[in-house]
Formats: sequence, structure tokens, C-alpha cells
Amino acid sequence: MTNSPQTEGIVPSRLDRASLAAHFDDLYPDFDAHEARVAADRCYFCYDAPCVTACPTAIDIPLFIRQIEAGQPDAAARTILSQNILGSMCARVCPTETLCEGSCVRQTAEGNPVDIGRLQRYATDGLLLTNEHPFARATTTGKRVAVVGAGPAGLACAHRLAMNGHDVTIFDARTKPGGLNEYGIAAYKAANGIAQAEIDWLMGIGGIEIATDTELGRDTTLDDLAHRFDAVFLGMGLAGVNGLKIPGADLDGVRDAVDFIAELRQCEDLATLPVGRHVVVIGGG
Repeated sequence: MTNSPQTEGIVPSRLDRASLAAHFDDLYPDFDAHEARVAADRCYFCYDAPCVTACPTAIDIPLFIRQIEAGQPDAAARTILSQNILGSMCARVCPTETLCEGSCVRQTAEGNPVDIGRLQRYATDGLLLTNEHPFARATTTGKRVAVVGAGPAGLACAHRLAMNGHDVTIFDARTKPGGLNEYGIAAYKAANGIAQAEIDWLMGIGGIEIATDTELGRDTTLDDLAHRFDAVFLGMGLAGVNGLKIPGADLDGVRDAVDFIAELRQCEDLATLPVGRHVVVIGGG
């Protein structure tokens, strides 16, 4: 018979802070150098590789895996980041099982694809740890660009503009930059402050400033930005979630996933996070 809170001798309680933190720790450990080269050796280095076709950012996956196999993870990182400057976070949160790994010929033949996501993470994390920046900033053009939104789109735009010599100011309504990378990704997928670490590294190109707690429409206007800057990029991202559209959806205690994950990620002590004794979760994502 399964124990329940009503079973004699069973006292319901919450886990302590350390136990909760362990449950939300990194889902997949990093490869070490040996593990990465073993994993890379499984790649067939296909011509016209289906994994590249399946990648939304068209990263040359066979090339960066070959570079890892050759013992050149920094070169692999440059290959990845030249197509996707936020490659470290994407290695963690991208649905590789349905994209690159789902299209891998080893998946088709054996049901066991090359571990592309973890290999990408191995290469990009190594570069972040050294704080080296493989891209040089061009001569300053004197042009100034405002980027509204410090999420992935805004950060990627700002980095490419800075590379081309423009000065960029990013405005974001929240206290921390990062958008969904900081506020909307479950902690076990993006642990140990990786979202902020990637931003700190990205800022190393120079020419980028971030103004947080600055909301468009409250603290500044589009007309104001258009007058102060040579160009404005709007990268506010996707706001809100799908509503339930059922009676009671607006009652106290009903939370949407994005807001709850944001609260979870910013909570310093998970043991203090208010959670009810009886919880219903709608959706299996």
C-alpha cells in the first residue's frame, strides 16, 4: 500500500533549502575533454548534413564536431557563435531531439543520435569560462542604435551591431537583462547563472550599454528614441501566455507557467516559495 500524508507516522513537510536546490540543479553534467572527443567520434560528418538543415540558425554542425574531435574546442565555439551568438544557452534549451538530433542519420539508423546539444555546450561553455571573445569590433562608425528588449533577439542584434562599429543602448523593463533566458527557462535547464554569464561575455565585444528598469511607454517613448538614436530595433519578444478561457481562470491561486517560472528562478530560497498543498497542473510541456 502506498504511503500517504494520512498514513500513521508520516508527517507531511517541505524539503529543506539544500534539498530543493539539489532538485533544481543542472539536468545534464558537462562533458569533459575525453567524453567530448568520444561523443564527437560518433559523427559521420555528412555532406549536405540533415542536422544543419534542421538547425534554425544553420550552424555548421559537422564542422564544429570535427573541430572538437581534433582537439580544437575554441575553433568549434567560433563556428557555433558565428551563426548563433547565444549558442551556450541554446545548447541547453533548444529542442534538439526534434531538430538537429532528431534529424541525425544515427537517430534514423540506430535510434541513438550524436549528442549535438551537449557537444555545442562543451565548446561554447569553454570559451565563456576563459572570457575570450573571438570576434573583433570594427572601427566606430559614430552611429547610435537603440534596442528595445534585452532578450535573445535584442542581445543578438546588439552584438552584431557592435561588431560592425555602431554604439548600442539596450532598454529593458525588467531589473535583469536576458528576457526568457533569465526569467522563463526552468532552473534545471539553465543553472548556475549561465544566462547572466553569457550576457557578460557577449558585452565583451564593447560598444553596448544596458539600461534596465526602463519601460517603453512609461520611461521613454518610441518618438523619443527615434530622435535620440539613428535607428531603433524593437525586440520585446512574446508577451503573455495562452489563456484557459474557462470559468474560474481568474481566481486567486491560478498562475500561468511563465510567471511562476520567473518567480522560481529569482527566488533565493526555494523553501520560502509559496506553493499550495493541493496543486493541479494543466499542460504537459
